[in-house]
Amino acid sequence: MRVIIAPAKKMIVDTDSFAVDSLPAFLERTERLKEALQGMSPKELQALWRCSGAIARLNTERLEHMDLRRSLTPAIIAYEGIQYRYMAPGVMETAHLEYLREHLRILSGFYGLLRPFDGVAPYRLEMQAKLSVDGCRDLYQFWGDRLARQLASETDLVLNLASKEYSKAVSPCLPKSVRLVTCVFGELRDGRVIEKGTRCKMARGQMVRWLAENRITAPDDLRAFDQLGYRFWQSQPGPGQTLLFISHNKD
Repeated sequence: MRVIIAPAKKMIVDTDSFAVDSLPAFLERTERLKEALQGMSPKELQALWRCSGAIARLNTERLEHMDLRRSLTPAIIAYEGIQYRYMAPGVMETAHLEYLREHLRILSGFYGLLRPFDGVAPYRLEMQAKLSVDGCRDLYQFWGDRLARQLASETDLVLNLASKEYSKAVSPCLPKSVRLVTCVFGELRDGRVIEKGTRCKMARGQMVRWLAENRITAPDDLRAFDQLGYRFWQSQPGPGQTLLFISHNKD
């Protein structure tokens, strides 16, 4: 089983907490994206990133001095979003980190597909960014089926805990031999499942931690997840299988 998650916009540098295992698998293509970004003006970069002036200046400076092979941070602790705070890899036991090393993969607009202890540099580039490189209209076309093929070479079961922005870089390209299971976290409102962004990120991070703590490798075992007020509700067929978890907490 491979578990796919999205990255976070906010990143840090931490070269001390954990050692880097390796460089990302698609680093040559990342170098190409880096070159394209470095060829853009500050104004063009801010428009691409859709961010404030302060954030644009920080990331423009990072881009100017970016080294993709030295002074790197393991991906699992480089991202600082809500999902990663609930996952809390920095305080995981060694056995749980080993589970992540084997099973977890992080999707990235810049790096493509990351193993948890691949070394990364801070960057800003969302998968849905309208960046045209090498004749490709966007990053989905730039990455093509590479990410799906890599996952398919590792497993016949992909557990999707990524946002739609990132999962659609993989799901349409997976071969039929690979089973896709997607977890959805929501609330029931008038018979409809409503997803709330922040709570979804919390639940995804918590589920990754729960998976590691319980060493889950079978889809049926996912139904036992009962963290943050979520409980398994039902399974839905489709392009793959969707497992719905409903929150019983009241805002």
